[in-house]
Amino acid sequence: MDGNIASIYAQSGWILLTVLAILVLMSIMTWIIALMRCWSLWCARRDNRTALNCFASAENLTQLQHELADNQSPVASLTRDALRASKLYHDQANHSLAAAMPYNRYLTSQIRNSMEQILRRYESGLTVLATISSSAPFIGLFGTVWGIYHALINIGHSGQMSIAAVAGPIGEALISTAIGLFAAIPALLFYNGLVRSKKNLSRDLDGFAHDLHAQLLNNGE
Repeated sequence: MDGNIASIYAQSGWILLTVLAILVLMSIMTWIIALMRCWSLWCARRDNRTALNCFASAENLTQLQHELADNQSPVASLTRDALRASKLYHDQANHSLAAAMPYNRYLTSQIRNSMEQILRRYESGLTVLATISSSAPFIGLFGTVWGIYHALINIGHSGQMSIAAVAGPIGEALISTAIGLFAAIPALLFYNGLVRSKKNLSRDLDGFAHDLHAQLLNNGE
């Protein structure tokens, strides 16, 4: 028997091949999701720096809104939402639900809702990574158990304990375990890293939200 992975799995049943396919698919999904999320967070941090510079240098809120028109960062999105909410409050203050709520409370509520919507963009894929990191080792373990079972069946058929009878199935078992870990470990590392990056982004956005809230109150908008 050739000892490489392809020859071992070529002699496997559909169960082992299915386990292998699932683990390979999980690994591919992990890297795709991780790369997309890392890129989006990197772009968010880069564009946030530009938006914060505009916020610091703008002479008034109208100029700020104009400068951030094409900026897609969380900071810019929050600014646009807050300015839109402020304008809506004053335009409908005499004939809408906004009239029953103080401007400060209304603005705080709208900024908080906007922050939740913005941060939700960076949560997609995290559940998949968490699922892969927790389930891939067990799927690999199932392949291991099946490989050992296959080895025992071979021993039973041959009537004697020999390397030839168990080498293939045991090889399948070890490879399934290895691939399960190969899929799970990167998913776990990426999940922890992305969650930490999202928390940092949330803290930065929360700090900016306080400054934006104070600026809008001071300008009476």
